[in-house]
Amino acid sequence: MRWMRTLGLIMAVLLGIALTGCGAAGPENDEPAAGSADGQFPVTIKTAFGDVTVPERPQRVVALGWGDAETALSLGVQPVGAADWLPVGGDGVPPWIPADKRYATPPKMLGTMEVDMEAVAALQPDLILDTRASGDKERYNLLNRLGVPVVSIPPGGESYLTTWDQQLDMVGKALGKSAEAAQQKAGLEAKFQQAAAAHPQFAGKTVAVGAKMVGSYGAYVNGGSRLEFMERLGFRQSPAVQAVAGDNFFVSVSPERMDLFNADLTVMFPIGLSAVEVDKDQMFQSVPSVRERRAVVLHDEQAVQAFSAGTAAGMSYAVDKVVPLIAQAQAG
Repeated sequence: MRWMRTLGLIMAVLLGIALTGCGAAGPENDEPAAGSADGQFPVTIKTAFGDVTVPERPQRVVALGWGDAETALSLGVQPVGAADWLPVGGDGVPPWIPADKRYATPPKMLGTMEVDMEAVAALQPDLILDTRASGDKERYNLLNRLGVPVVSIPPGGESYLTTWDQQLDMVGKALGKSAEAAQQKAGLEAKFQQAAAAHPQFAGKTVAVGAKMVGSYGAYVNGGSRLEFMERLGFRQSPAVQAVAGDNFFVSVSPERMDLFNADLTVMFPIGLSAVEVDKDQMFQSVPSVRERRAVVLHDEQAVQAFSAGTAAGMSYAVDKVVPLIAQAQAG
């Protein structure tokens, strides 16, 4: 499966970043953007590299950050160039984007970790979105040389840890779609609240969220979207996992420490391999919560993508697909 192999490579790079000192997400950016009334320009967005002004409604948007293209599409704007981070192939549109929000004309696909700068320039963009990206100064400088507004990560943000609501706020403001962004944000928050209320048994239970890659396991810790997803349902991070987190949002788990995955609920998904390999792994099966069937292994590729996307639309889709599996596991 091409997307799983490619995703494995991408995640290997991202996890390498995390394991070499990527900090946790900074404080939530309650006011990520400032400017005139919704839909009116110019608008000014606060970023890690200073205030960025978008002088008029953009017509040729290039979306480079993880989830930026998806977020723009969900707000009714079709980028002319995009990065396929998940990746899903083709025009990079994940399955949870509805038909009326999809591309009329496929965008130019521009790479992921390494962006084709000549291709970006050739598109003659009037706005570049890079809100969930490395936050690397050199990358920003290269994009900024094109002479168009570059909306990078938020102030105080860290590599790839822009939250879904920060991304939604920043992209919405830059596109003149703040009202639509606010509506989408409220809708997802309400959906989480409804799911939590419908499953009061989730409240206060510990959860360990992990991934199996080729030859290794890892666990996610506070600061990432996967843990936020579980916490919004009422779960709390496993103290045992968080105790070894340090400043990273992902930690490697050695065969000798598979006990870290033991919690009231264990959620596991594959990266770069089949979920069947997780099911058949005796080390995983030896974890008490797994042995006692208090575990969820995500088999559905689209559910894995949505759970990992960290976007508003992806999380909404994951609520529909993942919550029933969690409820089943909690019922024993």
